[in-house]
Amino acid sequence: MIPIASDKLRLHTMGPTPTITILVPGPLRPYCAGAAELSISAHTVRAALEDLERSQSALYRNVCDETGTLRRHLNVFVNSDNVRDLDGVDTRLSPGDVVTILPAVSGG
Repeated sequence: MIPIASDKLRLHTMGPTPTITILVPGPLRPYCAGAAELSISAHTVRAALEDLERSQSALYRNVCDETGTLRRHLNVFVNSDNVRDLDGVDTRLSPGDVVTILPAVSGG
């Protein structure tokens, strides 16, 4: 996930980077030293994932595949909205937003 130059310029002009909380489900906590919550500063979900790639690489590898795409069996929400219903990983974040990573539930 390499941001293009215009993304860097746009992020630079957005002002201070909001601090958000990422809620980590139980099955993924072993990949981030058992943390249930992570505090990250990011303007978008993509930037939050890039921060995870740098700071919590084992967790990142379980959330995103080798191309940087969210794994299909996970749902990511910003507050109560699935990012798939918003702007995907380009969904903008505001101070205090909560990003929740949830494994998809299926069954019969």
